[in-house]
Amino acid sequence: MPELPEVHTVCQSLRQHLHGVIIVSAMQHGKLRHYVESTELDAFCKQQRIIAIRRRAKYILVEFERGGGLILHLGMTGRFIVEPDNGHLLPHERSSWLLDDGRRWRYCDARRFGAIYTCAPELPFEQHPALMNLGIEPLSEEFTGTDLHALCRGRKTPIKNLLMSQQYVVGIGNIYACEALFASGISPLTAAGTLSLPRCKSLVTAIKTVLQEAIALGGSTIRDYQSVNGSEGEFQLRLQVYGKDKQSCPRCNSRITRCTQAGRSSYYCPKCQKM
Repeated sequence: MPELPEVHTVCQSLRQHLHGVIIVSAMQHGKLRHYVESTELDAFCKQQRIIAIRRRAKYILVEFERGGGLILHLGMTGRFIVEPDNGHLLPHERSSWLLDDGRRWRYCDARRFGAIYTCAPELPFEQHPALMNLGIEPLSEEFTGTDLHALCRGRKTPIKNLLMSQQYVVGIGNIYACEALFASGISPLTAAGTLSLPRCKSLVTAIKTVLQEAIALGGSTIRDYQSVNGSEGEFQLRLQVYGKDKQSCPRCNSRITRCTQAGRSSYYCPKCQKM
């Protein structure tokens, strides 16, 4: 599933393609995890000018000039394409918007786990049910070691599970949780409540550094992720532990270990990453 750096990259690309355009019509071509029926989507979007596109957690917010807008989630295999309209559907195309300059903005999703919500003009985006219970943004100034230490206090859940819980910290998925924990020397199995304030500060620094480096490289393309222009991310070329089960640790040459946490694979070095 695309994580914060991938969604950030998609937002940047969508801004270049869609800022200032007017939606002429909208169509729904197939069911998603959450979707809006074609007639309702068309009525909501028709003649709306797009004035801003931003990210909240792993969601993409498309703001309309007259208020409100769209809340989009890429799911596991979702991607956007903006191209001249040729009147034909693409493989796995689930939704599309015809633009006033003759281009069509398409949403394709092979596995249908993506989501499209409408946000009414009278409702602030942050109060929409899809967004209202989300946690803190990891790249914000408000996310500090002190904040993380407060979140962890008294919790027996493993720190990796806490980092991936969107109610606490948003946008950090499996790849970047593994990489940040390795960078900070903390085992993913460590109980969150046992982390000291200095270790929480070290982890927050690692999280911010890893995410910023990934954004600079366009995210990570592990399976299906592509940006709007079809380009792939390059951060996967710098991964230290993720996906490297039984390979040598880049620091100490020990074997990297894989375990399962909350149904997801965790990769770490038992020697470098301490409980």
